[in-house]
Formats: sequence, structure tokens, C-alpha cells
Amino acid sequence: MIRETKVENGWLRGIEAADPRITAFKGIPFAAPPVGKNRWRAPQPCENWEGIREASRFAPISVQDTPGIGDIIYNHEWHVDSEIPMDEDCLYLNVWTGAKNKDEKLPVLVWFFGGGLQWGYPAEMEFDGERLARRGVVVVSVNYRLNVFGFLAHPEITSQQPEAPANFGSLDQQAGIQWVVRNIAAFGGDPGNITIAGQSAGGGSVLSQMACPKNAGLFQKAVIMSAMVRSPYEEGSIGIPQPLCEAEKNGQNFFDFLGVSNLEEARALDALFIRDKYAEYANTFPRMFTVLDGVFCVGDPLIMLLQGKCAGVSVMAGNTADEFPSFLEAQNEQELEDKVKELFSEKAETFLAFPETRDMFEEGKYARVSGLECTAKALFSYGKKENGQKYYYYRFAPDIPGSDNPGTFHSCDLWFFFETLAKCWRPYVGRHYDLARKMCNYWANFIKTGDPNGVDADGSPMPEWKPYTKEEPCEMIFTPDGPVVSNEKETPFKAFLIDKVKAGCE
Repeated sequence: MIRETKVENGWLRGIEAADPRITAFKGIPFAAPPVGKNRWRAPQPCENWEGIREASRFAPISVQDTPGIGDIIYNHEWHVDSEIPMDEDCLYLNVWTGAKNKDEKLPVLVWFFGGGLQWGYPAEMEFDGERLARRGVVVVSVNYRLNVFGFLAHPEITSQQPEAPANFGSLDQQAGIQWVVRNIAAFGGDPGNITIAGQSAGGGSVLSQMACPKNAGLFQKAVIMSAMVRSPYEEGSIGIPQPLCEAEKNGQNFFDFLGVSNLEEARALDALFIRDKYAEYANTFPRMFTVLDGVFCVGDPLIMLLQGKCAGVSVMAGNTADEFPSFLEAQNEQELEDKVKELFSEKAETFLAFPETRDMFEEGKYARVSGLECTAKALFSYGKKENGQKYYYYRFAPDIPGSDNPGTFHSCDLWFFFETLAKCWRPYVGRHYDLARKMCNYWANFIKTGDPNGVDADGSPMPEWKPYTKEEPCEMIFTPDGPVVSNEKETPFKAFLIDKVKAGCE
């Protein structure tokens, strides 16, 4: 087993995982601490260290609201430690490897956590990379700056550093990928076979990295979970980059809120003070997200994917069945028809003729559909493919047990893809573990070859998962009874909305 290894900045000593065939290297610095003059700068080179650095514990999480406080569902799922160490010095990553020597050239997964670009951290217990590592994958989870520390824009920053005026959290992710390319061979990984993956804002981060022209050739595959967010019923959506000039106005407003007059004064403030003032600020003013800075971010990633302007790699993407439904709100049939006519204009009568249009999700909500599903299928149906890449679509729709009867809520599939159900409080039983094993198999196969298909642990073939195309749609549905493949054509109602999402991305 590789328990000690040398990377570009020095020697590391890892620790055996629960399975002693796997070594975990935690808290590896990949950039200089983003503090003082490095606050709101692109990540800077990491300094070398002397001797062997112990890499047995996660580094502190990025500065954010204290996790685990409040009664939201995620505080019961995984944000269970309100005393987890937190520090602005946070640019560290973690590696799980089962390689016995450095020459094995195992496929590599680089994982970005979600949390709206405001919260989250690699130490969340559902992200344990051991089960994937047991399947012959080197797993890397990368930390990055969040919220105001990761996504502030300000005119003075733009003036002083036009080469990196914003998107510092995204640049952290990019630096993490670059570090992997340079160093992963020391862990038995193959720098020429890298898959980047993430869920929610982590999936949005994958899209952002795919759309960055400077990332050409850094990775070969991508997994985008619950992050292709467009509604067929609304203009705009989560994840659309904000123009730099608007983001700068928000940043200037925040400096005024802090009571500082320039960047030097802001960099001198205590990080936790800034965090708490940002939380107060966000009660009234917009939060800070990805910025259309013309350097890292040059366009809307979903539009660029549709146009074939993203990295030409194969993609696995999907969503849970219940998360973020889209619907039309109306108090009566007449209001519904008026809204439809305004939204669809000359195609309104077509939409009103679908039986599903008047189906009610609940009182006052009509035509329920998954905007995430429609968006993924629109991009997979119409996106330009110039390098032979393949697109695989899934829908996560099993039963999720628990006294809260949560349905397939946003993020619940993470326990399954990482096969970490045993760490969850929910009363999962055998069939849930069977499903998780197969989902992790599919994921590992895709990471290895770009094709999710293969055999289960007992050697029996798993249901064949083909790429999704408009002509031959294939949908992998993860059900209470296991993976089920659907090759049925989309219903006219859903096809209409998929085309509507596609038109909105043109």
C-alpha cells in the first residue's frame, strides 16, 4: 500500500482507511493560504515543507455559517458537528487510493461538494471516498472558498488584478484540478484519465470548469448531479453568471455595509467578522455567486454546452425525482390559461391541450414537471457533440425511509453514489444497500472508461445503460427495486417542455 509518497512540495504520510487496503491522505495543501494580501486573489503557489507531513485529518472547512445549527434536514443528515474546525486557511484536498505502487495509473475522480457556493465542505461524511477507491478509483475531494470569500467582485479588485477579478472559489477548484494533473501519479493515479464531478453547486462548478477555455485537456469526463437548473416556466434561473459590472456594484455595496473604504481595509478585517456581516447583508441584499468576468467565466455554461463550446467530454447527469419541481401557479382555470398564453404565446393552445397541463401537484399548482430533468434532456438531445462524447441520463426515484417522510429530497442520492449509507441515521435495509452498490458500480465504471456499464459484485451483468439521444432516449431510473432502464419516447407534454427549455438556452 502507498502509505507515504512525495508530491511537488514534499513528503506526505497517509493513514489506513477502515479498509486497510485503502490509504487516505487528508489535508494536503494545494495552494498558499488565501489570507491577508491573498484574500480575494487567485490561489497562489504552495510553499514546500520539510520532513514528512502528516496527512491523517481533514483540514479546516472554508469560512461559512456555522454548520449544524437549526432544524433543516441537512443538519440531521450530515452537518452534525457544529464544532468542526473552520479557518480562512482552507485550500486543502484529500486523496483516497488503493494503489499498491505509483505505477498503476488508476482512473481519478475529482469531487466538488455542493452547498449553493455558500456552504459545504469535503469532510461531510457522505463524501467518504473509500468505497470508490475499493473499485480501483483514486478519489480526490477539493475544498474551495465560498460566499463572499470566494465570489466577491469589486471595482478595485478588477483594477488591481484584471487577470483574476472574481470567481476565486472557481479558481481554487481549477487549481485543485491542476494539482491533480501534476501530482496524482504519486498516489498511483493516471493524470490522463480524470473525471470531475459534483452535486448541486458542485455540479454547477463542474459546468463552470467545463466552460472555462483555459481548462482544455485537464479532464476527460464529467458528472453533473442535480445542477442543470432551468425552469420551462420562468425566465432566468439559478446558476446563470452575473455580469461583472452588476457583481462589482454588489461588492461595493458590501464594502459600504462593512464600513470600509477600500480593498486594503477590507483585507485587514477579521474573517469571522466578515462572515457574520455577510450573513446579515444577505438578509436584504443579493448573495454572491459566479461572475461573468470574461477571464475564468466567459458565458453561461448551459448555453455553451448546448452550442458545443464546453470541454468535449462525455457526461453523466441526472436528478432526484422530487427535487425543485417546476409548476404553474394559478388560483383557477382562467388564471392558468392567461399565464399559459403569456408564457407560450402562439403555442399556448398546444400546451393547454395536454391533459398534464391541468393536473394539479397541489392546490393552485398546475403542470408539475422536473425542470432539472427537462434541462438535462434538452442539452443531451440538442447539444453539439464534436468529439464523439456520450451523454448518460439518470433519475433517482427509490423510497427514502425515515420518520420525516422526505421523498427523494435534494442531495439524498449522495449516500448511494458514494455507497456510504451505513453512516446515515435513516433505517436503510438490504435493497437500499443493493441499489447503492449498483449505483456506485455504474459511477466507477463511467469514471474508468466513460461507459457506466459492467457487472455487479457477483459477476452478473447490470441493466444496460445506453446514452441518451433525442432519437433513442435511454433513461436509467434508480427505483426501490433497483436500476430499471426506460427506452420510451418522451410524452408530447414533456417533449414540448424540453423544447421550451432548449429554446431558452439558445
